[in-house]
Amino acid sequence: MKEKVTPTQKALNLWAVILIVWAFYRNYLKMPLWFDEFIAKPLVFVLPVFYYIKKIDNKKISEYLYLRFKLRELINDFFYGLGIGLAFYLTGISASYYRLGKLIFFQKTPSFSALAYILIISLATGITEEILSRGFVLRKLYEESKNVLSATFFASILFFFLHVPILFTNTKITGQMLILFMATDMLLSMVNGLIFLQKKSLVIPILIHTFYNVVIALTFL
Repeated sequence: MKEKVTPTQKALNLWAVILIVWAFYRNYLKMPLWFDEFIAKPLVFVLPVFYYIKKIDNKKISEYLYLRFKLRELINDFFYGLGIGLAFYLTGISASYYRLGKLIFFQKTPSFSALAYILIISLATGITEEILSRGFVLRKLYEESKNVLSATFFASILFFFLHVPILFTNTKITGQMLILFMATDMLLSMVNGLIFLQKKSLVIPILIHTFYNVVIALTFL
């Protein structure tokens, strides 16, 4: 008798398809960054997840993903995310000092328009990647295991593999920097996973991810 496919297995099958499509896109289609973040990722990462939650799980998307939009909660989440983001910033400065032997707070001082562009791109990245990796994959793993640490760890591994096509197709990230990015991606994922399950909010991981990407853009690239 054929074994029944569990909801988690179905979700992971969807994640595998998303990874294959994303890897193909990153390897064979060299599109501008804005296209990746505003068109490709929403289509590849978010749309299938929304469809799955709505049509297969038959649940309300915002409730399932722990997307809270009350003003007071948004303000609290913002400052919580900002605090964790500053911790990543200090980590980035420390790593820069270890690599170059001097403190670098910014690779170069950005103009207002450049900073605004970095913020918008970073927010878009945080939204799409956290919806897939925390709101969907981690939530599914936790629903089956009921174990915060194991669910967070395995979701972080999947988050890392999601970034392999990005890391290995970016010519600016090589050598020791590549290893550093791989390690910090895992750290970011673990932190966001634990916070997501504890606070039951996807907004905080989105903000932390956003601040993390801003730090990467200003400190390293």
